[in-house]
Amino acid sequence: MNRKAVKKKMIIILAGIMTLAVAVFAVLLLSSGIFTSSRYLEPWDKNYSMQFDDPRIRLVSHGILAANGHNMQPWKVRLDPDDPLVFYLYADADRLTPEVDPFARQTLISQGVFLEYVKIAGDKLGYETKMALFPEGDYDEQNLLESMKTTPVAKVALTKTSPQTNVPLYDYMFLPDTNRAPYKENQLTDKQINVLQSIPAETDISLQIFQSKNDVNRLGHYAIEGANIEAGIHRINEESAQIFRSNEYQKNKYRYGFSLEGQGNSGIMKHIMQGIITLIPSFNNEKASSDLLVKSTQTAIEHTPTYAMIITQDNSRVQQVLSGMVYSRLNLTAHNLGIAIQPTSQALEEYPEMDTLYSAIHQEYAPHFGTIQMFVRLGLPTKAALPTMRRDVLEIIETAKD
Repeated sequence: MNRKAVKKKMIIILAGIMTLAVAVFAVLLLSSGIFTSSRYLEPWDKNYSMQFDDPRIRLVSHGILAANGHNMQPWKVRLDPDDPLVFYLYADADRLTPEVDPFARQTLISQGVFLEYVKIAGDKLGYETKMALFPEGDYDEQNLLESMKTTPVAKVALTKTSPQTNVPLYDYMFLPDTNRAPYKENQLTDKQINVLQSIPAETDISLQIFQSKNDVNRLGHYAIEGANIEAGIHRINEESAQIFRSNEYQKNKYRYGFSLEGQGNSGIMKHIMQGIITLIPSFNNEKASSDLLVKSTQTAIEHTPTYAMIITQDNSRVQQVLSGMVYSRLNLTAHNLGIAIQPTSQALEEYPEMDTLYSAIHQEYAPHFGTIQMFVRLGLPTKAALPTMRRDVLEIIETAKD
């Protein structure tokens, strides 16, 4: 075969390879849903709430942007049919993660984060929000799931006032709440620490900041060890896998749970990875997910200059909700100061395999019978976080039954 024939054959082969590559690339992008409208991001638009005439729905549409455990968005709102300015917030018993949060503590914290967002939105839109926690009494802890369905976490009553022009935290509700990326090495300034530590107004709740070398090392150890323990538990991995949304179609269908955005993936690379996982689900198997959790935690902890804790005097349901309200203000105030934040919650979880680590971190950092409700890393971001799925506000609203 002469040179010209060889060259021609090589060109044909290369053209075939290129055609195949383009075809594979196109299949991956189509499987990812690259041309699908991201309806699951609509609530992040500042104008989203304005389509609703009912002021309660307008405020609740801000609440659904709140940080929440495992992005389950475990909120149910019942509108009072007799009073157009009253609604009741319930923890949604159908949106629990019992393996990782067996006592629904994180779920109750998520209720508080929601309520604080509603309060801030009320200030901005001209509604004073009066909130009564557990207005019909406490949960029956022996029959928790049924009790959640019938016992409201809060009664929220609105009073029309003048909109406030200066609500510093309002704009930051529309930014992603959690940044899992590495942070810069800069520690917080004394001024920033003073601002953050002045946040809690609730009785018996403290917010503590840690950035000494010893504390950063110790708390980093707790965060990494907690991730190692959780990564090795099959039933928890299964629970997480059930709420992972691998492509745009699933994200639009469910609008809650985990997705690749939470790991910082965006653009074409996100769609390529989504396409691969959609076509070859085993690519995202339990070992791969566990290894990713451990590796990403180690990377994040190696680039964390500061930690913070929200500690309550007791572990009552009211204190859990109030600590969520404090966390909202911590989160939004941190954004206002240009500081990124991420919960490192594994060491605080209450299942048997975590007992030893849970006891150790409480003995060291809450020795006087307090409960650490939130344990987070803080720092200056190296990259922006991405917004995650949010449900349509009307999905969580129902009219109260007579």
